Amino acid sequence: MSENQPNASSKDSDAAGVAGDSDVETADSTAADSTEPAGEKEAEGTDTVTEAEPAPTTPGAVKATLASRKAHLTVSRVEPWSVMKFSFVVSLVCFIILFVAVAVIYATLSMLGVFDELTNMINALLEGDGGDDELGLNPAAWFSPGRVLGYTGVIGALNVVLITALSTVGAMVYNLVSDLVGGVDVTLSEAE
Repeated sequence: MSENQPNASSKDSDAAGVAGDSDVETADSTAADSTEPAGEKEAEGTDTVTEAEPAPTTPGAVKATLASRKAHLTVSRVEPWSVMKFSFVVSLVCFIILFVAVAVIYATLSMLGVFDELTNMINALLEGDGGDDELGLNPAAWFSPGRVLGYTGVIGALNVVLITALSTVGAMVYNLVSDLVGGVDVTLSEAE
C-alpha cells in the first residue's frame, strides 16, 4: 500500500487541479487498485486502516456533475382564467400604488402652496379689465382634493377593468396562435 499511496495522492492532486482527462485516469487507477486481492493489501502494512473505497465513476458521470442541467420546454397553452385572476390582482395593486402616489404628490404640492398660486394666476387672467369673472369659472374647485382624487379613482378603476379584459383576451389569442405555430420555446437551466 505504501508504493501505491504516492501514486494515488499525485493523481488525486492532478484530478483536483484539472478537470477532464485526469479525472478519467483517477477513475481507471481506482478500478485497477480494486482488482488487487484483499489479502495482499493487508499483508503489506503492519497497521491496517479500513478505508471506504470510492465507487468507480465513469467519465460521463463526472462531466454531468460539472455541467448544469437544462430543460427545453414549450409553453403551448395559457389558461385564460388564471391570466384573468393574475392580471386583476396586478392591476389592482397598480391602482393602489397610483392612488397613493397621487395623494402624496397632491399633499406635497398643496403644502407648498402651488395650487393657491395657480388659482390666483388663473383668476388674474380671467378677470380681465372689468374685474368681474365674465366666464363664470371657479378655478379653486378644479384643484380641490375631492376632485383630483375622484378623477384618480375613476381612471384607476377604468385601468383595472381594461387591463384585466385585455390580458384575458390576449391569453385567448395566444392559445389560438400557439395551436397554429406551436407556442413559445423556453430553455430553463439549473442555478449553480
